[in-house]
Amino acid sequence: MNRKYFAAAAAILAVAFAVLWIAYGAGSAARQTFALADSRTPRKTVYLTFDDGPSDRVTPKILDILDSENVKATFFIIGCQAETRDYLVKRESDSGHTVAVHSYSHRYSDIYRSPKALIADIERCNDVIERITGKRAKVYRFPGGSHGLDERLKSAVTAHGMKYVDWNASMRDAEQPAADADGLFKNAVETSAGRNDIVLLSHDSTNKTSTPEATKRIIKYYKRNGYTFGTL
Repeated sequence: MNRKYFAAAAAILAVAFAVLWIAYGAGSAARQTFALADSRTPRKTVYLTFDDGPSDRVTPKILDILDSENVKATFFIIGCQAETRDYLVKRESDSGHTVAVHSYSHRYSDIYRSPKALIADIERCNDVIERITGKRAKVYRFPGGSHGLDERLKSAVTAHGMKYVDWNASMRDAEQPAADADGLFKNAVETSAGRNDIVLLSHDSTNKTSTPEATKRIIKYYKRNGYTFGTL
């Protein structure tokens, strides 16, 4: 075998190793982070996620729709809002949905000033979740998402034993607060096109009044297209 053969073989092995490194994670942080960003596996699953709740105005409507469609979802809650709406968080948990940590205060300037401040905010929110549901959450979503954040913040979350998850599709109900259900539905379909594993971002805060109807339509759309629904 000549030198060119060995060079080509070495290059192939290097690429293969790099793929495995990315797919399975080089360290504990990679292994503890959900990797659903752009899956092309044969399995077709939608993870409906709702941030910034609970709210008295929107969350119950979403829960009613999920109940009627027999679909489970993941709720990334804000702790300070949950403290006065514990009946909604309890309903989420009792109905089989995942109650996860989003933030206690959702004030970026406070929670992102240091890794220590971030973990303190997570723990304060988790204290609320445990008081209401009897268990602590293991799943976290960074307010605003993890993209572009200081790596020390991400490492602090995984070192704390939490998994964090972003999204790869969105209703864009935060970006387009005046959008109607038609527009939100269209956004969800367009941003998730071609994906098998879909983590859909939406919100159940008090001003997202079109989100419940859009959610109902989205669920029916994905069911028609052969998707199942999962929780994180």
